Amino acid sequence: MKTPQPQPTNRHTVQVDRDLEDIVPGFLANRRKDLQTIRHSLGQQDFATIQMLSHRMKGDGGGYGFDRITEIGGVMELAASRRDHAALEQHAADLEDFLTRVTVVYI
Repeated sequence: MKTPQPQPTNRHTVQVDRDLEDIVPGFLANRRKDLQTIRHSLGQQDFATIQMLSHRMKGDGGGYGFDRITEIGGVMELAASRRDHAALEQHAADLEDFLTRVTVVYI
């Protein structure tokens, strides 16, 4: 029997323009896929892929109203360029935490 995962209690609330309501769920789903790719790439020591995905996150996050994704993308891109495995593990955990706890409020 699978043990239930604890549900996060502290939410990250992000206010997003109502005009983006149709595309934000897909944007977040794609970041979850990126996270899986980043973790796989870490295991393969594929820092180029991580750097490319991180650069895209850095550029796209703020445009959708997710400044935290932009911040994480920026530090991940730098860590990937330095081949800093430990830092990338931490930043991937930060991204997962954010994606798990984010609540979107459309304004």
